[in-house]
Amino acid sequence: MYVLFEEILGARKVVLNRSTKLNVLTYKMLGKISEKLRTYENDPMVKLIVLKANGKVFCVGGDLVSASKFVAYGHWSFGTSYYRKEFCLDYLLATYKKPMVAILDGSVMGGGVGISIHSTFRIVTENTIFAMPEASIGLFPDVGASYFLSRLPGSFGARLDGAEMVAMGLATHFVPSQNIQSMEKALEKMVASSDATSVTTISMIINKFAQEVKVKPESVITRLDMINQCFSRKSCEEILYSLEHLAIQVQEKWIHNAIRSMRFASPLCLKIFLRIIRQGRSQNIEQCLDTEYIAISHILRRTVSNDFYEGSRAILIEKDKKPQWVPSKLEEVSDEMVAKCFLRSFTEDDDWFPLRLPLRYDKAKAMTSKL
Repeated sequence: MYVLFEEILGARKVVLNRSTKLNVLTYKMLGKISEKLRTYENDPMVKLIVLKANGKVFCVGGDLVSASKFVAYGHWSFGTSYYRKEFCLDYLLATYKKPMVAILDGSVMGGGVGISIHSTFRIVTENTIFAMPEASIGLFPDVGASYFLSRLPGSFGARLDGAEMVAMGLATHFVPSQNIQSMEKALEKMVASSDATSVTTISMIINKFAQEVKVKPESVITRLDMINQCFSRKSCEEILYSLEHLAIQVQEKWIHNAIRSMRFASPLCLKIFLRIIRQGRSQNIEQCLDTEYIAISHILRRTVSNDFYEGSRAILIEKDKKPQWVPSKLEEVSDEMVAKCFLRSFTEDDDWFPLRLPLRYDKAKAMTSKL
């Protein structure tokens, strides 16, 4: 079983159990998790959900290898089925009505971020690494990233550790890995012995095991002024130029890492994401997911470029790590190319279906206490 569901008096655990594949999310896993979460939400006996994973990794994302092969053996629209399933789960989690604790004791990337970022409590440890590396494989950060990243200071795609995630607001608590099991048992005991479980009582339990974070002096998040100065530029070309100019004046690792990441990523996808994340600042989670789905559909359709399939080949399948992007340079990606990826210009021959997010009630209340 790639995902396990454990029943405890008053609580339910959702446990990712595909550790040999870094807990990558398959289509069936997404469906089973969605089904169980709906059941738990409507069960008055369930007062708390715990989301965790077996192994040393929480989840490194969606099953993009299978998605790319699925499309290769059939029609491009087959791939959109996976994203509809994934985004509907992300939306369910973003609007979930019951307290949820996500334990991120290991790497959390891409789709793994999508299923955990909206949890009421997001617990990180010294083992946690956060990343959204999709542009390196011919995609862009999705799963609602245009919503949650656009609301954070200085977000620019760097890898973050657990302490940095707390400092940035991506996580709520830092708990040493050796204390995680004790924290879980304390939560289980509290839920089992109490008729009314509130966010406050859950927080009190977690706080007993949590530690104050100490961000390293050389941490990238201590450089937010410089980051914002560079990444507030109008275009990707100007952002890259600003970083390169800064690198001449300041010899710091994060600058060179940012430059390297931008140069390695798909130029088209960088421009798509810049537009999406800036639009996302004024959109709700529902609108952000819908916009991301439209853009992903065009990427799968090859409306402008073959970059997703080339990136999957180079990074995930053949692993030569030498993707040949087309267009290959930022300046070769026109505004018209980017604009095409935001149009609902699909025909009957495309066999495309829109993203139909599940009907949710009392959205404003459901979003309380979340990111």
